Amino acid sequence: MTTPRIRPPHAIREICATLEKAGHEAWCVGGAVRDALLGGAGQAVAALDWDIATSAHPEVVQRLFRRTVPVGLKFGTVGVFDRAGVLHEVTTFRHDVETDGRHAVVRFGASLDEDLARRDFTINAIALHPETLELRDPFGGRADLERGVVRAVGDPAERMREDRLRALRALRFAGRFGFGIDPATWDAIRESAPHLGRLSMERVKQELEKVMEQVARPSATIERYREAGVFDALIPSLASAPAARFAALDYLARPGLGGRPDRRTLRLAGLFVEPASVTGRDLEQTLRMLKCSNHEVKAILGWADGVAALAIDVVELSDAELRRRIARVGRLAVPAIGRLLWARGAAQAVMGIPVVGEGGDARATARRAARLLYRRALRIAWRDPLSIADLAVDGEDLQHAGIEPGRAIGAALATLLEAVLEDPARNTREQLLGRLAR
Repeated sequence: MTTPRIRPPHAIREICATLEKAGHEAWCVGGAVRDALLGGAGQAVAALDWDIATSAHPEVVQRLFRRTVPVGLKFGTVGVFDRAGVLHEVTTFRHDVETDGRHAVVRFGASLDEDLARRDFTINAIALHPETLELRDPFGGRADLERGVVRAVGDPAERMREDRLRALRALRFAGRFGFGIDPATWDAIRESAPHLGRLSMERVKQELEKVMEQVARPSATIERYREAGVFDALIPSLASAPAARFAALDYLARPGLGGRPDRRTLRLAGLFVEPASVTGRDLEQTLRMLKCSNHEVKAILGWADGVAALAIDVVELSDAELRRRIARVGRLAVPAIGRLLWARGAAQAVMGIPVVGEGGDARATARRAARLLYRRALRIAWRDPLSIADLAVDGEDLQHAGIEPGRAIGAALATLLEAVLEDPARNTREQLLGRLAR
C-alpha cells in the first residue's frame, strides 16, 4: 500500500538511505506516521517527531553514523544527529521476551511485522518507507484512523498486561483525536484499572499533563478515567468529584498555545480545586502523592485558598473586606483564582446548575454580580496597598519613632497594615506615624 500525500523530511530520508545502503531495512514508524496520515497533504511533516525502525543492531547503527547518543541501548534505541544537529531516534526491530507490566525484556532480530506487533494500538503500528512511500499496515491502523477508533493490536487484554500505562495512553489518544474506543479495548482498559498501582506516580502525572496539553477539551477524557476505574485505583479523591469540576477544565486555556507555562499547572489545579473541594493538608498529600513539584504544590495550594476566600455568594462585599481577602492570598494569585472560578461558573451555567437561588434568571444575575466582583478584585489587587511591603513606612522608620527592634516592630507593622486595608488613604508616612504615636 502506498500513499503519495506525505513525505518524511530530507534528514530522515538521508538517515534511512545510509542504513539501507549498508544492507539494512529502514522504516518510519510511530506517531509521526499516524499524525501525518491524519493531517494528509496539509500536515507540516517536517515539524513531526519522526522515529526510525531498522533491522540494524544498535552497535551497527553506532558505527554507521559519526554522531550518536546511546539513548537506550538495551531496548535497541540509538540517537542519531542529522547534519543540522537534530537528534532522531533509530530503534532496532525487536520483540518482547518477557514483561512485568511496565518494563519489557526485548530481543533483537525480529522482522518489521513482528516489531509492529509489539506496539500498543493499531493507529501506532503503521510503518512508512521514506522513499517508496509504501505503507506497512498489518493490523488495519489506517482504517481505524479513518473510522476514528482506538483499538489495541491483537489481544487487548494481553496488550494491557504487557504495559499498564497503555490503558491511560488509550484514553489520551481517544481524547486527543476525538476517537471512540473499540469495545474489546475498552473492556481491557477497565479490567486493567485495578492493576494500575504498578505504575509510578510520575508516569501517571505525565499522562495527566499530556491530556491537559494535547486535548483541547479534556473533560470527556477525565470522565473516561473515572468510568474506567482509573481514579479509584490511583487518585481516590477524584473518583467522586462533581462533574462540574471536570467540565470546568474545558474553560481553562490549553497549555502550550501562547508560551504561558502556568497554564498546565492551572488545568492540573482545576482537577482538584473548587469551593467545596478537599483543601489544606489532604490536598497537599494528594499533590505530593502525585509527585507534583514544590512550585506546583505551592501554587495550587495558594489558588485553593484563594478560591475558598473569593468564592462567595453574591453579596456586596465592602472594598475593605475584599482587600483583606486578597491580601491573604496575595495579589499575584488573583488572576489565576479568577480564571478557576470563572471556569467553574461557566461549566455550571452550561450544565444548568444554579450558582445561587433557582432558575435561569438567578444564575444570570449571579454570574453578572460575580463578574463585577472579580473586576473589582483585580482593580484592588493592582491599585491598593495589600502587604507590609506596600506601607509608606518600614521597620527603620518605626525604630526611629521609638519602637524596640524585634517582635514589637512586626506587631506594629501588622496593626498599621490593618488600618491601611480598611482605608488605603491612610497609607502616608505622616498618617501612619501619627497613628503609631497615638
